[in-house]
Amino acid sequence: MAELSGQNWVSRFPGSNSTQTLSPVFKANLEAFLTSLRNAGVRVTLSATRRPPERAYLMHWSWKIARGRVQPENVPAKSGVDIDWVHRGAGGKVDTTASINAAKAMVRAYGMTNLNVAPALNSRHTEGNAVDMSLSWSGNLEIKNKRGDTVVINTLPRDGMNSQLHEVGKTFGVIKYHGGSNDKPHWSTDGR
Repeated sequence: MAELSGQNWVSRFPGSNSTQTLSPVFKANLEAFLTSLRNAGVRVTLSATRRPPERAYLMHWSWKIARGRVQPENVPAKSGVDIDWVHRGAGGKVDTTASINAAKAMVRAYGMTNLNVAPALNSRHTEGNAVDMSLSWSGNLEIKNKRGDTVVINTLPRDGMNSQLHEVGKTFGVIKYHGGSNDKPHWSTDGR
């Protein structure tokens, strides 16, 4: 029997925040970029690297249900994930409010409340070619690009949304997400 959706699902199919789980080429590129960032004094927090497909499924559909983009009864099943997105009340009647609230609890527990786009079912994360990371610094940043040239970043913001920093990341083959602020922490092999 399928288990009802809710926050209890979030601890299952854990993702990684380690570079060790990434594809070999992206791992090497990211680690070189991280070294440059840290050497320049940037505070770096990795929140996600590789994501199992089952976790991507749970994240994707909980976000869509919570945002009213899909009705819980219309979510397709996934092999290996015995979840019931449809909560029912007395007499077996669909309880849409309970279903949406359970999805919202999952979204909060996954840390996706400020995410403005549904996590992809098949993505650079499931391939091991992406990272979600928070970056911050104070003052001007002097950072070396892959060629070893020092780049001075004196523009705002002083975080991962800085366009000058995006150019530095590109030299390492670590590309900032092309969708702007829809997914602020996301970097990958191609910006998707």
